[in-house]
Amino acid sequence: MNKPRIVKDYEKLPEDIIEQLKLEYPFGFSDNLISFVNKDGEKKLGLPFETEEYYYLIRMSVNKAISIIEDDDDYDDDGNLKDIIKEEYEEKHGDFDDAEEEDEKNPYEDKDDDDDDDD
Repeated sequence: MNKPRIVKDYEKLPEDIIEQLKLEYPFGFSDNLISFVNKDGEKKLGLPFETEEYYYLIRMSVNKAISIIEDDDDYDDDGNLKDIIKEEYEEKHGDFDDAEEEDEKNPYEDKDDDDDDDD
């Protein structure tokens, strides 16, 4: 099953997706950015994230990824998601690590680069 792909700015994501994103990347975003070519042929950076329904690519630069974490009270001074926040989001969204272990398939396999991007 091919999931719809969504390319979006972090600021435009719904709050529940941001919370799930924090569970997926509890130590920050900058080390997990990948490069991709947008629909205009420009090389960009983004953070991959997959839900049951969608495959997201969240546009952000390394500097933006760092500043998001620095400015977010959910992360401590070392850039790690606070334990109390992690527990709260796990209760709300389920334990993210367990869900990921069930499906270890590479999210980039069998993906067609010509799929439409939604901004």
